[in-house]
Amino acid sequence: MFSKEARLGLRTWIEIDKLAIAHNYRIFRSLIPKTTKLMAVVKSNAYGHGLVDFSKEIAALGADWLAVDSIVEGLRLRKEGIETPMLVLGYTLPERIQEAVDNNISITISNSFTAQGLKDLKLNGKVKVHIKIDSGMHRQGFMVQEMKGIITFLKEHQGDIEVEGLYTHFASAKDPNETEPTQKQIQVFKKWITAFKDAGFNPITHAAASGATLIFPETHFDMVRVGIAMHGIWPSVEAQTHMEKKYPLKPTLTWKTIISEIKTLPKDEKVGYDFTEEVKRETVIGICPIGYWHGFPRSLSSIGITLVNGGKAKVIGRVSMDMIVIDITDVKDPKIGDEVVLIGQSENEYVGVADMAKLADYSSYELVTRINPLIKKFYY
Repeated sequence: MFSKEARLGLRTWIEIDKLAIAHNYRIFRSLIPKTTKLMAVVKSNAYGHGLVDFSKEIAALGADWLAVDSIVEGLRLRKEGIETPMLVLGYTLPERIQEAVDNNISITISNSFTAQGLKDLKLNGKVKVHIKIDSGMHRQGFMVQEMKGIITFLKEHQGDIEVEGLYTHFASAKDPNETEPTQKQIQVFKKWITAFKDAGFNPITHAAASGATLIFPETHFDMVRVGIAMHGIWPSVEAQTHMEKKYPLKPTLTWKTIISEIKTLPKDEKVGYDFTEEVKRETVIGICPIGYWHGFPRSLSSIGITLVNGGKAKVIGRVSMDMIVIDITDVKDPKIGDEVVLIGQSENEYVGVADMAKLADYSSYELVTRINPLIKKFYY
């Protein structure tokens, strides 16, 4: 259990449950073949859960690979002593590719311009690459008409470039009710796999992110890439509805703050910037020292829900940069210093990431990755 003494001196903090991480890891290991590798996607500060701490935890559990967005993230993990194979999913600037080579970090190549540029870099060592295929999402990746050209180029430069992986990304694999688009993308990707193997390459093939790993077992290939679901956050409402009984993921993150001030307002008083809300009764309010700078969405003004001493406390008025006001009139025995749960459990009440995201008109991905990375995290 997390100790209250641990957070002394902090106005807001995040608690990460290591047992929940291990639980989710075991679920994903159980649903993929033993021959399929598991890549833990730790990009974007591990979806707001802490890049270094989460990477150490998931690597210790046995993740075969880690995926980051940038060489900056990859180098940080190498500096922390993490030796797990690593792939940069995003764009790597040409001037930083030597750092990838020196630190055994694989990079994504997703267009001919970048591929052609590799031969002019005069790298000290062989660069490991994963070729990204555009199978229909039309973001990163080589189009089908580029297949022959990139394969010819890679065969001609095998002395400098190691084709380690071949992968794609699905546009709508989070919804088990919409299977046709994903099936079309699978067929495109399979054509690329055949072409690469016919050309003599034997890359690690991977396509499934969290949604496809859960919903489309035919997409597991040689490796899966699990990101947000490893934190117990479902990639979509449809995936949760369809799969949660079979795969009961556990949320790992709890976000808390405190009550720093309490006052009583007469009926009809107005609250916050621009007097955006008027209380309809005599109201006890609590001031909490967090706001949109910390990642609490401004769109939760007058509608957000927090939890105090097992009761719900609604946000009143405008979310400020560094403060929110909550209605604690019906909360049992509120006191200055009491913990306020922004995401997580308080006795029998619960506010999940998806709950907050829905109220804020965010996606769950957007919500957690916008939590300020400076907020102290406790892994327990």
